Amino acid sequence: MGSYPDEFPFGIMEVVELLHLRVRRQQANSVYVDCPFCGDRRGRMNVNFVKNVWRCNHCDEHGGMLALYAKLNHTTTSDAYWEIAEALCDNTHEEHARSGNEAQQQPVSTGSPSSGARAAAAGYSSSERKTVPQSDKASPAEIHQTLSLLLAQLTLRLAHREHLRSPKRGLSDEQIESLGFKSTPPPFLCRSITDRLIKQGCRVQGVPGFYRDDSGHWTMAFYKKTSGILIPAIGFDGRLQGFQIMLDVPLKHKDDPPEKPGAKYIWFSSSSKTDGTGSGSPVHLIGDPSARVVYVIEGLLKADISHCLTGRTFAAIAGANNTSPLDPLFALLAQNGTEEIIEAHDMDKYNNQMTMAGASKIYLTARKYGMNCRRLTWNPNYKGFDDWQLALRRENQRRKEIDRLSFKAQYLRGLCELAHIEDCIELWQHLAENKTCLTEYLGLTREEHETFLRQGRDALGALLEPQRRKQRFVLYQLELDEQKAIPFAFKELAALQKAGYEQPPAAMYRMAGSGEVYCPVEQSDAEILKRLFADCREELPEGCHGRPMALSDVVELDHSPRRIYYYVNGEHEFPQVKFSPMLAKKDIKEGT
Repeated sequence: MGSYPDEFPFGIMEVVELLHLRVRRQQANSVYVDCPFCGDRRGRMNVNFVKNVWRCNHCDEHGGMLALYAKLNHTTTSDAYWEIAEALCDNTHEEHARSGNEAQQQPVSTGSPSSGARAAAAGYSSSERKTVPQSDKASPAEIHQTLSLLLAQLTLRLAHREHLRSPKRGLSDEQIESLGFKSTPPPFLCRSITDRLIKQGCRVQGVPGFYRDDSGHWTMAFYKKTSGILIPAIGFDGRLQGFQIMLDVPLKHKDDPPEKPGAKYIWFSSSSKTDGTGSGSPVHLIGDPSARVVYVIEGLLKADISHCLTGRTFAAIAGANNTSPLDPLFALLAQNGTEEIIEAHDMDKYNNQMTMAGASKIYLTARKYGMNCRRLTWNPNYKGFDDWQLALRRENQRRKEIDRLSFKAQYLRGLCELAHIEDCIELWQHLAENKTCLTEYLGLTREEHETFLRQGRDALGALLEPQRRKQRFVLYQLELDEQKAIPFAFKELAALQKAGYEQPPAAMYRMAGSGEVYCPVEQSDAEILKRLFADCREELPEGCHGRPMALSDVVELDHSPRRIYYYVNGEHEFPQVKFSPMLAKKDIKEGT
């Protein structure tokens, strides 16, 4: 059987260079590179050159340095060792040449740096890759005390408060205060604030975000480019574990393409600093820790807003695939009486395989501790659970806009009966400052109004009926799979074409229902579709059993004998497409 030395003659950074992996940034003991497995180009794969291991925070692929080479080259770890050695080391002996034998398992890395390997790897020299001394993490009680007193010394800037109170976030001042949101301090105050904490008896060594500067003084890792809102991460025991920062300006690398979004959230951490400490990725729990049902959601701020809107208990993780911290939390929840876990990741879990994979891990972890688990699906017009709940608040505003339509506009659209004209007249009479004549208020022509006054409602109806028509429509929606993501689900037509389809693949769709709407005879298809979307984006008409209308749906308008098909590309965009309804599934199931 083949074998290889206990001490590797190379390190993982040499493997990174050999595989031409792009290094994005360096930490104290590791670097972040673009992941070659999921194709993510945001530098989400962490390569630890002390432990010689790697893990992608996006797709969760992980392993040792031989596994990195072996997986990419579809070979064994034994063959990987000799191929790497032959490529990197000058003193590889003839007897070490590959013999075709395979090792049964990968050796445990000693963490020793490469001695016979190249001096430079992936753009970093051996001297540049010297490890930075790190502090052991302080106890949970010490971390809670220090971070709590830090919050007490900070304020929330007006611009940040207005953002949290905006319709996008929907929080009240009382909720903002109770959640503990504060603005990051300016960098020039970091050292003096740290000194005050030490004088108050706080331990800063081992607390995430604190470190020693070049002069040996303790300070904090707050910088101008990472300014934003501090979001506390609270543990199962109610203690403060760390902070996320919602950045004012997303972080982007200088060589990133313009269309690439930057990082919006980062942890308050000092893992790359002398005597610093990493934040880890703690789970944030908000609500009753003894709740029978607990929701798992991606994002700390999303969890806070969702709790404030619903009163339910939420556990927040910092990334859809960052599910390993849930294991100890689920063990505690199960002991505390929780019976059901509800996965509430964003709706992109249906078009992003990595998000879907992370959601599946939540199921497995919940079942490990004897808890039921189910997936929560909502109106796909809203990406996040919090967005959906905030939209339900805004629905009342849309109803008010419909009520402001004139009687005639409502009648031609089938929104009221003829008898509604009496209610409109009574309302007009009670208007305090009525500067609009009744004819204009009702939306009628002079002839229509006079006919109503002389001959009554039925005569008016005879004039209005020819001005409207019935439009039949059929709605087709993608049949979702909880195991396999559809890359264009709830996305625009460009995503469908990027996925390799010229037209919507009818075989992947199911007929969600059909109906009829009244509309003015002169109304165009585009205007009808806008109205259908506005009416159906919250719920479908009675008799339809699909989801609310959203991106990627296909709408059929029946202009007998011709039928025209449109792709829902947004609330105002409905490009015409080719669609074969015979290929779509016809059996409409309740609740699909």
